[in-house]
Amino acid sequence: MIKVLKAGFYTTIQDLGRFGYRDKGVPVSGAMDTYSSSLANALLDNDQNAAVLEMTMLGPKLKFMTDTEIAISGAYMHPSLNDTPLSNNRKYRVKMGDVLNFKGVSDGFRAYLAVKEGIQSPVVLNSRSMYVPITTFAQLKEDTTIPVNAASGHVTEYAHIKTDEEWYSGNAIEVFKGPEYDWFPDIKKRLRNDYTVSKVNNRMAYQVEEVFITHERSMLTSATIPGTVQLTPAGKLIILMKDAQTTGGYPRVFQLTEKAIAKLAQKKAGENIRFELLT
Repeated sequence: MIKVLKAGFYTTIQDLGRFGYRDKGVPVSGAMDTYSSSLANALLDNDQNAAVLEMTMLGPKLKFMTDTEIAISGAYMHPSLNDTPLSNNRKYRVKMGDVLNFKGVSDGFRAYLAVKEGIQSPVVLNSRSMYVPITTFAQLKEDTTIPVNAASGHVTEYAHIKTDEEWYSGNAIEVFKGPEYDWFPDIKKRLRNDYTVSKVNNRMAYQVEEVFITHERSMLTSATIPGTVQLTPAGKLIILMKDAQTTGGYPRVFQLTEKAIAKLAQKKAGENIRFELLT
């Protein structure tokens, strides 16, 4: 078990998502940055879908009640184990009684903590991902415990993956044309501009501050998926993320790639992005 001493700003348990229930209105959920969550699991030889902790902006303080192994990837939150600084993208041994502490981000926005064999929280609709009302909690709370397995046998030596820890530092967000892309003849001109990530962003959707294109087009409510970019009549872009609804009534002008969703999930309010159209 892991005891939550401090919960951080917004810390949740996530795997790769809850698939097969969108026809019932259940969002996919799962890690916002699947690149980083998968990397942390790979360091521990975990299954790619093993549940991890997703930590947003300010990380938690955790006490380990068993021996295990951990790996951290994604945003840099100045992690320390018993006050000894740790690095991202490296595997560490953790002993019973050790305290792992995170601070605020200095790069990126979301960090991921993987433990050996994954977090063993309840499976709901084939996923451990937190999402109310599907799961009991929306996020971790202080003085709760996180179920994990004790590392079996000898705990292996440190391992490290060399990777570009700033892979998300650029502002290019790759997109494909959405179903209603051709409704707007001037859309290509707008792709030349930079856009500012709005303060209105969370696991459901991101927005940008600038007006994209105002319009009076209407359409029937249609299917959406994570990464779908909707355009409101007021010209606002709504970029659907992992906890987003399964349908929407605004024109779908773009569709983000999975890598682009992960990259956008590491952007903070005030940072610039630019849409890069793929063919």
